[in-house]
Amino acid sequence: MTSAQLLEEIKAITTTNIGVIRKRVIFLSDEQKSWKPNKNSWSINEIFAHLNEYVKFYHPTFQNAISTTKFTDPVEIYTPSPLGRSAWKSMKLGNLKNIKRKFKSARSYNPAIDKTLIKGEDVANFEIAQKELLEIIDSASAVNLRKVKVPLSISKIIRFRLGDALLFVNYHNERHMQQALNVVNHPLFPRKI
Repeated sequence: MTSAQLLEEIKAITTTNIGVIRKRVIFLSDEQKSWKPNKNSWSINEIFAHLNEYVKFYHPTFQNAISTTKFTDPVEIYTPSPLGRSAWKSMKLGNLKNIKRKFKSARSYNPAIDKTLIKGEDVANFEIAQKELLEIIDSASAVNLRKVKVPLSISKIIRFRLGDALLFVNYHNERHMQQALNVVNHPLFPRKI
């Protein structure tokens, strides 16, 4: 794929996420945002609290890598690293928007374990973060997505190409947006009266 195609794909995912938040999630009541399909599932609040924890790490990391890099000549063709491709492919939804593989969240990113991650404005905060991500994507178009490297939230030693990291984060966001839609579309989801 080209660098432009990569950036267009993640921009489309981010724009779709903003649309889903505005049309299906932001207006939900506190009761609806706190509802869980079962004890092992996450509520809407928990899903967005989890996403916001990743925002705290990745957005400043992306911004710093883009603003401080010496690799300011964009490359036309983007080639993912084998590790990067494996990571983002594992996050990517299936063709039917299904979650193909489940992962356990790290304790520090799991609001079912750490309730302090839930701030109360989690959905609105994530919408703001998605708008910020659109700006990050625009600024990423001015650098070499292969040569700029960023650390992962789970390991500062392992570094991904910026293009791989952007795909990973966006597929992770898309995955949890689908999880939120699955909660809202659940037959027992509380309806407003």
